[in-house]
Amino acid sequence: MHCAGVFVFAAEEDFVIAPVEAQACGTPVIAFGKGGALETVVDSPDATQATGIWFKEQTVDSLIAAVKRFENLPAPISPLVCRRNAEKFSAERFRQEFDALVQLRWAEFQASLGSGFNAGCGEQSNV
Repeated sequence: MHCAGVFVFAAEEDFVIAPVEAQACGTPVIAFGKGGALETVVDSPDATQATGIWFKEQTVDSLIAAVKRFENLPAPISPLVCRRNAEKFSAERFRQEFDALVQLRWAEFQASLGSGFNAGCGEQSNV
């Protein structure tokens, strides 16, 4: 995959792992602009942010137009930008952010109970 010039993804799915895997290899993506591709592939006129381009319809003409648009980009899409985008979907990042969210919500919950609650025992304090 890392030797490919571009990865074409023409399906519509809720979360699209194949384009993320392609980007992890530094490969830009041409994707159908619906569903999960809208979250995983960055179609931007800013070359420092783009990781691919979207096409609007699942038709041959729309895909051909997207390939032509890709071939005529003023600057190539950076493999490093693709890789960085893919890293946003890593299992480690998910674990860290999920843990941070749980810790935050737990602290908010404990604070909402007030000082009369002994958080360690789950009982009211008589102090």
